[in-house]
Amino acid sequence: MIRIALTGGIASGKSAVAALFEARGVPVVDSDVIAREIVQPGRPALEAIRRRFGDRVLQSDGSLDRRALREQVFADPAARRDLEAITHPAIRARMQAWSQTAAGPYQIHMIPLLVESGGRRDFDRVLVVDSPEELQIQRVMQRDGVDASSARQVLAAQASRTERLAIADDVIVNDGDRDKLSGDVDALHERYLQLSVYAAKAARSE
Repeated sequence: MIRIALTGGIASGKSAVAALFEARGVPVVDSDVIAREIVQPGRPALEAIRRRFGDRVLQSDGSLDRRALREQVFADPAARRDLEAITHPAIRARMQAWSQTAAGPYQIHMIPLLVESGGRRDFDRVLVVDSPEELQIQRVMQRDGVDASSARQVLAAQASRTERLAIADDVIVNDGDRDKLSGDVDALHERYLQLSVYAAKAARSE
């Protein structure tokens, strides 16, 4: 089965693209959903985070205070690396387990931080959802209720468009045209189905 990594910058439209693939019967897993699951109370990752960052990143009920943690790691590259060293292996393990049971000719793994996590080698292809930076900033401002300066800081903390596009096998440009977006997904869906057939034939001939 072909494994495709879907990535893109914040507010680029990754979720919209993933939903369009899912509507076409393609199994999709979201690393952000798994990231939230692995830090639920009682999970080893949450305890590791508490040991590294202290009780101040926990709420009164023992759950993770995401805002407090984000404030600690946002401007501290070393702290961010420590957090990633805790969470990324657990996320990768969960996604690999899901991959073994997902049905379908190919599967989509939505991984916003694919470049940052160095996970390209785990996948057959990389699909990047690209969007003009100014449009991303507008979307972040509308979605999160922040000003343009704050939105730009969030973008600056992620991998650049150039870095993402450098690892892309396929690119969908999401400039806000929903019909065009759906058509682009249709075209890639057909291509991925063809590639999955070729891959299955190659596997049988080995």
